[in-house]
Amino acid sequence: MKTSTPLHAPSIDPEEIAYFDKLAHRWWDTEGPFWPLHKLNAFRVEYIRERLSQALGTDPTAERPLQGLRLLDIGCGGGILSESMARLGARVTGIDVTEKNIRVAGLHAEQGGLDLDYRLAAAEDLAASDEQFDAVLNMEVVEHVDHRPGFLSACGKLVRPGGVMVVATINRSLAALVIAIFGAEYVLRWLPKGTHHWRKLVKPAEVMAGLGDEFELMHRTGVRVNPLDRSFHYTGYLGVNYMLLLRKAQR
Repeated sequence: MKTSTPLHAPSIDPEEIAYFDKLAHRWWDTEGPFWPLHKLNAFRVEYIRERLSQALGTDPTAERPLQGLRLLDIGCGGGILSESMARLGARVTGIDVTEKNIRVAGLHAEQGGLDLDYRLAAAEDLAASDEQFDAVLNMEVVEHVDHRPGFLSACGKLVRPGGVMVVATINRSLAALVIAIFGAEYVLRWLPKGTHHWRKLVKPAEVMAGLGDEFELMHRTGVRVNPLDRSFHYTGYLGVNYMLLLRKAQR
């Protein structure tokens, strides 16, 4: 686990850091404020397993289908997704801009006997080092950053030619305002109030534009949640939560 001096990347929103800093100790509490991520993680891991295997030529039915692949988890938080990817065989680097998150993630991985490379870093920092990965996961992060085009450009540089990126975020739509913000935060209270801000939500076309012409869309799906049993399901509707799989062109 690596830490560094305070971060000053343009994409960092100090208010977002303060928000997640207060919640950092609750990352692995499955009944706490991050319970939706724990539920969502089980759902999205299967999507990532299947789609990365298809895109990168591995066997999705294998016990460790991501064996040997270098994978970057941007905005890794407390390491929920990073640990799942490590258990599928990937060599995982997780980065986050909240120091407490990195400490929690590192401690939990150590307790579980997992070898993960956690770093206090922004995507821009890593991109400046010319480091690249077979797969980059950009999950539930884009809607929390400032200067989104620059952030996405940096994320794109972190994917090797021929590699892939998975993006999961929330559409900036009236439906998302009603369901993902008003419904989830104020009515059902599944998330703390202020978790998401409508102006920072992201349309799929904006993700594509930010990554640039080097990236080709390979798959997309909407994600819906059943409020009765809190289960997640695929849907063709991208108006609220959605996931994109994109491949970077070979040079």
